[in-house]
Amino acid sequence: MTHFPKHDDAWYRARLAPPQSQSARPRVVIDTDAANEIDDQFALAWALLSPAQLDVLAVYAAPFSFAHRRAALPQAPADAAPFNAPAVGMQRSYDEILSVYDKLGLPSAGRVWRGSPGYLPSRTEPLHSDAVDHLIATARSSPPNQPLYVLALGCVTNIASALLLAPDIVDHILVVWTSGFPSHAPHVNNSFNLEQDLPASQWLLDSGVPHVYLPGYHVGAQLRLSLPEVERYVQGRGPIGNYLHHLFTHNPLWSVLGTDGSKPHSWVIWDVINIAWMVNPQWVPSELVRTPRLDAERRWQPDAGRHLMREAYGVQRDAIFNDLFGKLDLLG
Repeated sequence: MTHFPKHDDAWYRARLAPPQSQSARPRVVIDTDAANEIDDQFALAWALLSPAQLDVLAVYAAPFSFAHRRAALPQAPADAAPFNAPAVGMQRSYDEILSVYDKLGLPSAGRVWRGSPGYLPSRTEPLHSDAVDHLIATARSSPPNQPLYVLALGCVTNIASALLLAPDIVDHILVVWTSGFPSHAPHVNNSFNLEQDLPASQWLLDSGVPHVYLPGYHVGAQLRLSLPEVERYVQGRGPIGNYLHHLFTHNPLWSVLGTDGSKPHSWVIWDVINIAWMVNPQWVPSELVRTPRLDAERRWQPDAGRHLMREAYGVQRDAIFNDLFGKLDLLG
């Protein structure tokens, strides 16, 4: 039985204060399924283009696979890349992270780490990986009262494994995760980040680790970009701008969803919400609420006795993208 540190509401209120209330530049690691679609690359590029606001120490590759949705997507080609096995998804994400670093002209040696090749076998079985080892070591080396911010852009297998292997890091990290519906919603959470590894998602909520929850529906869903905007403000901004434009016009999920990319289109750039909350929390207004339980049917179950978490309820869409566009503009 894993025993996690216990804290009172006052500790959580202090730990969950927005990062700009701290004197030091936030220390950040990013856990991402970067090859899953196109939003992770936008988010990762923005984070790496924001050294004045974020000290990005490392990026971890998370597993991913759309195989569990195969039956619900009969129009998709059987060999579509997103249906890869989780281990293949992790390796593809690792390669994609390296590609973003390369196109930004930034060194990646010692900064990019492979994560788990699969999902948790059960709630009691963590998975070892280079990413998990690095996360534990980095968390334990955090200065007093300066938490390591763990930005989770995919399923939380790597993070849950680290918590199971080293419960003491609850006192050293703060997880910022985007997924699902608001915690008061009655809907089943048909959320890619949440459903792939349900035991890991449950552990994130049950461990007591300080947690900022950024609902995808219908908060992050407001972060939609159009093709004309990408052509006007992204394309031509250095190798990374051209690459992001290429991804936008060659989205790997089009074949899965049956999207006609030749027509005018837009796409939700979900994962930039994590970076936005770190760069300026006022762009992602939030409040403290009780952490819900997540049941086996992926529904929230309220529990007034649980620890506090911070949950977003809105986004300043234009301010967020204008900051990203402004930093890209310096490149080209």
